[in-house]
Amino acid sequence: MAEGTTVPDYPRGVTFEQVWATLQDVAKQQKETDKMIKENARQQEETARLMKETDQMMKENARLQRETARQMEETDRHMKKTDEQLGGLHNRFGEIAEHLVKPGINTRFNELGYHFDEIAEGNYKIQGEDGKIKAEIDLLLQNDDTVMAVEVKATPKINHIEEHIKRIEILRDHRRKRNDQRQVEGAIAGAIFAAEVKKATIEAGLYVIEQSGDTMKIKVPEGFVPRRW
Repeated sequence: MAEGTTVPDYPRGVTFEQVWATLQDVAKQQKETDKMIKENARQQEETARLMKETDQMMKENARLQRETARQMEETDRHMKKTDEQLGGLHNRFGEIAEHLVKPGINTRFNELGYHFDEIAEGNYKIQGEDGKIKAEIDLLLQNDDTVMAVEVKATPKINHIEEHIKRIEILRDHRRKRNDQRQVEGAIAGAIFAAEVKKATIEAGLYVIEQSGDTMKIKVPEGFVPRRW
């Protein structure tokens, strides 16, 4: 043994190999600890990245919600404007229809043998006992035997048929209270008549008045019998 060399003083009964194995185990555990620290750091970075992305997504979602709310508000505004325009158009069509349908409607019905001699000016309003308007009829033709209630629509729909029948029933009851026993019949006039609506109107016993050029025509199918109230 060289001079000056110090021999480690191992605890009694502990061999060098045991100490070496312990040092290796400690080194292994240190490596695993370092690895866990690095993995933990990586997971923290990943968590931070995900939180940042989540924050961005939440901000984007909030922006989209604001944009959606703005678009819905804009859509609602446009719908209200469209409703106003359609309402105005409906009123205008009523005026146009009066000029389009009214002038020749006597002639059209008289060709069918009715001989109407009177057309109510403007919308014919039916008031209840409380003074409130119960129904309005666009055109009302009359003679000594029959009252013809005509509803005018730009584009008649199926539901307009039943609505008009209810008007006719109100008109009939109103006239009966005044001891007016004349028969009440009905017709629907339209600029654009779908085939199924025309068929349903005829099946309901109502006349179909269609636009023909700058005037109107009444086409009566074979076997048609008008309903009377």
